Amino acid sequence: MNIIKSVVAIAVLYFTLYSMASHSKEYKIVLIHGFQPQQLIVDGDVTESGQNYWQGYWNNRSDARIDWPSYERIEGKIATDYVWPKLKSFAESNFCSPGCIFVTHSTGDLVARYIIDNQENWLENAGLPPLNIVATFDIAGAGGGSELADLAVSVAQATETWSFLLEAALEAWLGGDLGDEMGVLHDLKVNNARQLAPLPDARIPRLRFVGDASEYLGVTSPFIQGNDDGVVGTHSSCGGNRQGKYGSCSANIAFNGKISNQSNAVSGFMPYHYPMLMGADYSHGSLLESKQQGKVTAASNQKNLLSGESIHFDLYTETTGWWLWKSDYLYVQNSNEESMSMLIYDALPN
Repeated sequence: MNIIKSVVAIAVLYFTLYSMASHSKEYKIVLIHGFQPQQLIVDGDVTESGQNYWQGYWNNRSDARIDWPSYERIEGKIATDYVWPKLKSFAESNFCSPGCIFVTHSTGDLVARYIIDNQENWLENAGLPPLNIVATFDIAGAGGGSELADLAVSVAQATETWSFLLEAALEAWLGGDLGDEMGVLHDLKVNNARQLAPLPDARIPRLRFVGDASEYLGVTSPFIQGNDDGVVGTHSSCGGNRQGKYGSCSANIAFNGKISNQSNAVSGFMPYHYPMLMGADYSHGSLLESKQQGKVTAASNQKNLLSGESIHFDLYTETTGWWLWKSDYLYVQNSNEESMSMLIYDALPN
């Protein structure tokens, strides 16, 4: 019996060490989740909600999370009661000494921008060293706000004319009836989001990963400007410096990978915002999952982190059609097998 227990113990230890090695990366990965509409109805446990948010792929591949409640405001208790204690802990333990990469989703993009704008002053005022944040990987970023938040707040304040389509869109997004609690929805309004810490001094590169498929059967898309992923428009997820009806993050590549002039592409970007990968078949939520949802293309396949180290994606081209109907498509290597999140994680330095 003792021999059996020893063998089992060795096997468990080997599996643990193997798992740690296979998921070990050069930089610390810190997750910052997005808006969780159910928290506007039932408060729940913030830590548990944060863990559940990332369980599809990223949770077991990260080193830390910054969890926050959607029923609060970013410049209010989200910053003071949830973000600051985490940043303080990171600084006290030198957690980011090797470098931290913040992986954000949706409104986490906006939370990260507020952190980037303030963390150095906050920590230095507390007698602590600033965090060494080498980049953020912003997936379906809502840093430019969402028109759906404008609608939700307008309906709650009775300044928007009610209609069946509007009701269907908001119920699909929020998962139920709109209540009195607005919380971070105020921050997600397009104008409010774009005025929140819009010009941080830090030169931290913000790499963008974008989808173009709705997960709500298209009911939300008529209310969002330009191409969208069901929740945020391309103007936000690509990192555009203004709201607009944009159709791609790249002037030369369509969402489906077709190499052609994109006359309606985002033409100007927020400082240090760089669109990287685009997936025509990925929706707001599926960008976080391990399930492959179609081939992925690249607005850019290489960008340096603040440390100088490069993030790189291998590309290949495919040609379809013949003669006048011939088209060239640009795809990311392995995107026919791996999900967007897998491609992102694999590109991280080991």
